[in-house]
Amino acid sequence: MEAAQELQRETENRGDKPEQNSHKGTSLTNLLQLPKLKHYKWWLRVSSYILFLLAGQSAATLLGRLYYDKGGNSKWMATFVQSAGFPILLPLLFFFSSPVNTSSARPPPVSTLAFLYLFLGLLLASDNLMYSYGLLYLPVSTYSLLCATQLAFNALFSFFLNSQKFTPFILNSLVLVTMSAALLAVNADSENTTAGVPKGKYVIGFLCTVGASATCSLYLSLVQLSFQRVIKTETFSAVLDMQIYPSFVATCACVVGLFASGQWKVLEKEMKEYEKGKTSYLMTLIWTAVTWQISSVGMLGLVFEVSSLFSNVIGTLALPVVPILAVVFFHDKLDGVKVMALLLAIWGFLSYIYQHYLDDSKSKVNETNADEASSSVIEIC
Repeated sequence: MEAAQELQRETENRGDKPEQNSHKGTSLTNLLQLPKLKHYKWWLRVSSYILFLLAGQSAATLLGRLYYDKGGNSKWMATFVQSAGFPILLPLLFFFSSPVNTSSARPPPVSTLAFLYLFLGLLLASDNLMYSYGLLYLPVSTYSLLCATQLAFNALFSFFLNSQKFTPFILNSLVLVTMSAALLAVNADSENTTAGVPKGKYVIGFLCTVGASATCSLYLSLVQLSFQRVIKTETFSAVLDMQIYPSFVATCACVVGLFASGQWKVLEKEMKEYEKGKTSYLMTLIWTAVTWQISSVGMLGLVFEVSSLFSNVIGTLALPVVPILAVVFFHDKLDGVKVMALLLAIWGFLSYIYQHYLDDSKSKVNETNADEASSSVIEIC
């Protein structure tokens, strides 16, 4: 009897091992397949953010120019609408918020977050104000091409703040974009004559746009650094928080500027004298606010998923779109110098994209080698 029981126990033990090994093999196989699934989901998120950034930035720039061309003149109002659309994101914040903290990292103190959002909000307000001056005093095509200098500034800030590595293709991209802006600066005199803008105001618009590009680049690099060092949470709600709270601070700063400058007194007159009528005036401002929020979510999403430099590079994709649309809708003159500046900017963009393609190909090779090594370990086990 005892011999029979011992034989049964040995049989059961031998039967358990294949099941356990099979279960272990299944688990390891699922772990190997999970990164691939995450990779596809990552590309889907990145593609969505790219679409938001390109569509929002192009539409917002054109609507901002429309506001000025049809009778709008308040720089603080143009600045206000760049951040005031954040309430449309509140439903998304409630939908994507997770009450349970699944991250192993401790959440940052409320005081730290408050200081971070306050600082970024004030930086955002100053950036938007400089962009408003640039869009008021420059043709929209020149304004858009000058915004390409963001790429060079962002590479500089990313090198010091985000440990961004420079490669020959990235350096080539920065040089080309800088040359593009330099061509527009040299062409300033003929631009003044064509657009009917006084030289002093053109210089102000030029310097404000370049300054805004530098400030925006610093803002994006600081956002990336905040995600890495302070937020430490890989959720879409973190992206929404980084957009909503600084935008709230920036909007409050714009309200203060609007009343302190006295421009609020002329808003009613401005609305009455708007060429397209009161309804068109309000709809222009509302849709400008909405499209800026769409653009900002795409921009911050790319910073969160990839890097601030990549977000800026994708933003330069609007370069060939906005100047062409400006020629169609605002009859801007696209002369030979602008065409050359445009081609240099696109060349610089493609140079950076090619470097990103090389990095992506290298990472895929590394993942394949890692999968093969893991498969070999499974077979040995």
